[in-house]
Amino acid sequence: MQTRLLNGKDAKNYYELRLEALLTNPDAFITTYEQEKQRPNPIETTAERLESKSSRTIGLFEEESLQGVLTIVKESHPKFSHKANLVAMYVSPASRRKGGAKRLVQEAINTARALNLEVLHLSVVTDNHPAKNLYTSMGFQSYGIERKAIKLPNRYLDEEHMELFLDE
Repeated sequence: MQTRLLNGKDAKNYYELRLEALLTNPDAFITTYEQEKQRPNPIETTAERLESKSSRTIGLFEEESLQGVLTIVKESHPKFSHKANLVAMYVSPASRRKGGAKRLVQEAINTARALNLEVLHLSVVTDNHPAKNLYTSMGFQSYGIERKAIKLPNRYLDEEHMELFLDE
């Protein structure tokens, strides 16, 4: 498995993997499959997002096939410019338990350091134990739980907020 930054040319593959993620792990994402399918010009919009200066999306590849993604979103306010959020983490079920998720997070950490960032934040649904264990193993620490962070039609999900200080 290899990682690299994605760009506009990866939009179609990214979009297809995103739809898979929304179907496979709907509780892990705020956007629903139905919302994503209704977006106008999804490939064009995705290409623009992948070329954005305010974020970087890392792709995980098995041979030439995109199997996972993780996006770093830099804070835009000057007083927050030392921070970024990790969002939209997903690894296809066929590629899980092979070290790819760890590789994505490590590449995100390396990219953040190269961008002179000092703090990475992320949020994870509290009952997503594999993800929480991964983030903890990579040095992230919990700094709070947001109760009822996500409202679904028949229940709520809590989110755990985690941080990693890159200069320690």
